[in-house]
Amino acid sequence: MKGILGKKLGMTQVFTPEGNVVPVTVIEAGPCVVLQKKDVENDGYEAIQIGYADKKAKRSTKPEVGHAKKANTTPKRYVKELRGVDLSQFEVGQELKADIFAEGEFVDVTGISKGKGFAGVIKRWGQSRGPMSHGSRYHRGPGSMGSIQANRVPKGKRLPGHMGSETVTIQNLEVVKVDAERNVILVKGSIPGPRNSFVNVKQAIKK
Repeated sequence: MKGILGKKLGMTQVFTPEGNVVPVTVIEAGPCVVLQKKDVENDGYEAIQIGYADKKAKRSTKPEVGHAKKANTTPKRYVKELRGVDLSQFEVGQELKADIFAEGEFVDVTGISKGKGFAGVIKRWGQSRGPMSHGSRYHRGPGSMGSIQANRVPKGKRLPGHMGSETVTIQNLEVVKVDAERNVILVKGSIPGPRNSFVNVKQAIKK
């Protein structure tokens, strides 16, 4: 397993040698720093902790500053763990860049989807509306709540509420191009989140 943290820069398109247009998402992948190595003896599992995007020391807590100092780096804004790795290939303070991936590989990208605020059932769940004539009294409402005898809202009932701002993973995205000099990865298709949002790029588990 291998992975890297990055930032979604936006979308564009590239042309294949055959002349086909491929929509791609541009991800600034790294550079990331290995902040910690976790092993079975001390932590019960094996993983590495990596960080991305420098954070000002005055905006960091003392534990964050001390933790980053062990890796000879500054505190990071985005920190994640990566399991299933070979610990012998990593050292604390090591830098990871976009060239850990190559063209043609497949990755899973995890991010926070765009927040859309409070939404009704039609926008949030795709339900159909009622008649729009004046006498119907039912236009865009959520409909029946179920049995009154139950005296509760059934778990999983599709109701109005906060839409978006959820952790979403898009699987099996093909790496179209890797620019090691600028630490940029182009992946085919779209990924969750707005521009400049943090994302987690990992080797696809189903390929």
